[in-house]
Amino acid sequence: MKAQKYPLLTSPITLGRTTFRNRMFSAPMGATDITADCSPGPRTQGFYELRSKGGAAAVTVSELVVHPDTDASHMLHLNLEVVGNLAAHTFVADGIRRHGAVPSIEFSHSGQYAGTYMADKNKKASLCQWGPSDGVRPDGKPVRGLSKEQIADIVKAYGETATLAKRAGYEMIMIHAGHGWLLNQFLSPFFNHRTDEYGGSLENRVRIVREILTAVRAAVGPFFPLEIRMSGSELFEGGYDLEEGVRIAQAIEDLVDLIHVSAGSYQNGFFITHPSMFSPHGMNVYLAAEIKKHVKKPVATIGGINDPAMMEQILQEGKADVIYMARELLADPFLPQKVMGGHEDRIVKCLRCFTCMAERPVTFTRRCAVNPLIGREIEGMEVLPAAHKKKVMVVGAGVAGLKAAITAAQRGHQVILCEKSSQVGGILKSEQAIPFKHEMYELGLTLEKQALDEGVEIRLNTPVTPEYVEQEKPQALILAVGSTPIVPPLPGIDSDNVVIVNNYYLEKDKVADTVVVLGGGLAGCECAVHLGQEGKQVHLVEMRDTLAPDCNIRHRPILMKQIAQYVTAHTGYAGLKITPEGLLCRTADGSEVLVPGKTIVCAVGQRANRPEVEKLRLCAPFVREVGDCIRPANITKAVYEGYHAALDI
Repeated sequence: MKAQKYPLLTSPITLGRTTFRNRMFSAPMGATDITADCSPGPRTQGFYELRSKGGAAAVTVSELVVHPDTDASHMLHLNLEVVGNLAAHTFVADGIRRHGAVPSIEFSHSGQYAGTYMADKNKKASLCQWGPSDGVRPDGKPVRGLSKEQIADIVKAYGETATLAKRAGYEMIMIHAGHGWLLNQFLSPFFNHRTDEYGGSLENRVRIVREILTAVRAAVGPFFPLEIRMSGSELFEGGYDLEEGVRIAQAIEDLVDLIHVSAGSYQNGFFITHPSMFSPHGMNVYLAAEIKKHVKKPVATIGGINDPAMMEQILQEGKADVIYMARELLADPFLPQKVMGGHEDRIVKCLRCFTCMAERPVTFTRRCAVNPLIGREIEGMEVLPAAHKKKVMVVGAGVAGLKAAITAAQRGHQVILCEKSSQVGGILKSEQAIPFKHEMYELGLTLEKQALDEGVEIRLNTPVTPEYVEQEKPQALILAVGSTPIVPPLPGIDSDNVVIVNNYYLEKDKVADTVVVLGGGLAGCECAVHLGQEGKQVHLVEMRDTLAPDCNIRHRPILMKQIAQYVTAHTGYAGLKITPEGLLCRTADGSEVLVPGKTIVCAVGQRANRPEVEKLRLCAPFVREVGDCIRPANITKAVYEGYHAALDI
């Protein structure tokens, strides 16, 4: 038997009397298509099933509202009143179980944050918000304290719902007591100001959690795995700290089989609970590690962990017993299978770009920047062989071209991938010099490995002309020729103190200690933050009134905090002239001002390479354009278009 590179990570673990095939668990992520009556739709089954198929040991369905009378959030319900509801959950559990994972479901109550995920904002505003105590939310919404009778009814509902969950086929239940939701609000001295047996001392504040766990245990029996999800620390002033988090874990460990330690609260923003690209990987592991020192039950950790070597180290050092992943298993659902099979160098890593989380409030679906299957698994989880094998030429080895080439080869086509430069990756090559974007650079390398694995012939230093296409005679031609940096015709733009942002990785040593970044789109903002993090004095100049309008709604607030910390930003400034001392600009009121900086980084955008497209677009029976050569956008668009173009051949 082949020795495992990650012996602990790939070893089974038993909770209750259930054995899980490895230590890699899929964390709760909200369903894809929740029906109007809060049942899981057919896309939801595929959404969860894919991560079981990819080798995760447990897959957690999220979030199940246990007491709709006091939590009207538009999330999943489980009841017998709605026709088809129990059956829908059964299909979801079956879909997870059939591939070898344990189907788990997260029981939740939003408390004073009820309605967070509702599409109807007017209805959301009309909801009554319930919590442990009377109060007012930060947004001014009044909160009413639950009565003892309501608490008793909520506890009863947890038990009754657990009976139905087990009946539906779920084989583990996670009780959500973290992140600022209702049970966390009871645990928190910031939210809980009760003077009865549910408030005051830690023993009282933990009482409702113990009552709920007791009710659930009575419903499911002694050996059914129960898990508590808690914030190891609330990480804001007035909330409980890690020391008290330890005591909370100790107070409930006799009632659970696994203590799942997350971090933070809805109160202080989700960028702690969901670490961004600006945060270290595994930034919340220390919370689980400390709690594990003081409890006897197994402990799980979570938070921006996507490297098997880091996972194994966490387990080897005794900081946790289970590794939970959420976004990483969207980026690559097959990560566990790749780890088990010794193919960890083929893992597509999560970019922590928040595309997945930004999509939900915009379209109420799921999407992943690097995985076109996410949210659309019901349309097919396999790339099926083509009925007729063809010779396919892909022009351009950026992310769109690579994804197209891989997918076409998976369908059995003969694929030639031509790249005019000496390296694949396209614009992703430029990300290698920015540490918090290095996984974008790695994406190009991983896709290159996948292409070679699939038998793609990669021809570097090969510009493609109509004559070249005529010589090769492909039956299908995919044009992924990308874009070119826009270089504004400013006086001084050709000076030695100017660096085009795409070339920063090649000319990093040219950048002085004082820098002006011209262009406040996403690329310019992230480059400015990086330079500021390096200790340089950075000015960011943008002619529009808004920075990074091309940034998604989840990533942008985090990016703006980084800008505020590391960069001096100037909006409404139009560049006029580059000098050795900086960038001369015209302000919104018409005056001229010199923004000081010895180096100017030009990041004003990209222009589609339409001339190259026009030369080639009639050169084969089937031609498809993908990625930036249509309109410069982002990785998400490039991956989707490359994937589907190959499926259409």
